[in-house]
Amino acid sequence: MSDLIAFLENVTNAQTVEELWDHHTRQMATYGFDRLMYGFTRYRTSSSLGDPQDWVLLSSQSPEFMKVFFDEGLYYHAPMIRWALANNGACSWGWMLDMTRMDNLTPSELRVMEFNKSMQVTAGYTVSFRSISERSKGAIALTAKPGLTQDEVDQTWAEHGDAIVVMNNVMHLKLLTLPHSGERQLTKRQREVLQWVGDGKTTQDIAVLLNLTAATVEKHLRLARLSLDVETTAQAVLKAAFYNQMFMMDVDL
Repeated sequence: MSDLIAFLENVTNAQTVEELWDHHTRQMATYGFDRLMYGFTRYRTSSSLGDPQDWVLLSSQSPEFMKVFFDEGLYYHAPMIRWALANNGACSWGWMLDMTRMDNLTPSELRVMEFNKSMQVTAGYTVSFRSISERSKGAIALTAKPGLTQDEVDQTWAEHGDAIVVMNNVMHLKLLTLPHSGERQLTKRQREVLQWVGDGKTTQDIAVLLNLTAATVEKHLRLARLSLDVETTAQAVLKAAFYNQMFMMDVDL
């Protein structure tokens, strides 16, 4: 219990995504999960997880693994991602073995499993977080150390699974409060003008408040829309808010 309290204190007081992820990866390693992969999207549809540039993607997997799994699109056919999109809670990777034995995996899914095996990603658990909207979804894959069997991991889970789920849920909820940008980087001035728009100010109002010309304000708004890959300023305000870049103190992205 003292380890759980210490973890919760560290995580809830984390000031950056990097600090949060460091605490979390070190804690999960104490349970034998030495490689983690977390993903979250707010732009899910019935046929897509949204633009990868808008995802929050954190990983302690090797660059070699990530290059194939994501850059080459293997994730799209990953059985555990399929499970996570349709479920909430925790699932043993033994589920995939059961599906294999029942011949319920597609050739593409079997290819994912073969690749995972080649990278010693063979035992672990996936935790799928309860969605906060119909368009959002988050999950984390906890990969066990090489050499551990799924039976051994299941034994660890039987003893510590409840605490591990709580820790992952708290990490996920904390991350949603922290500023992040993915590949959508805003400048300080772009954030300022979007914040004033969010407060209901007109371009002329913002120009007076920031001692700028209206044309300069329009330029910053245009560049903000470009950086966030949206068409309207209203969309830019919404996306910046999703990234927790609006009205944040001491934001350093």
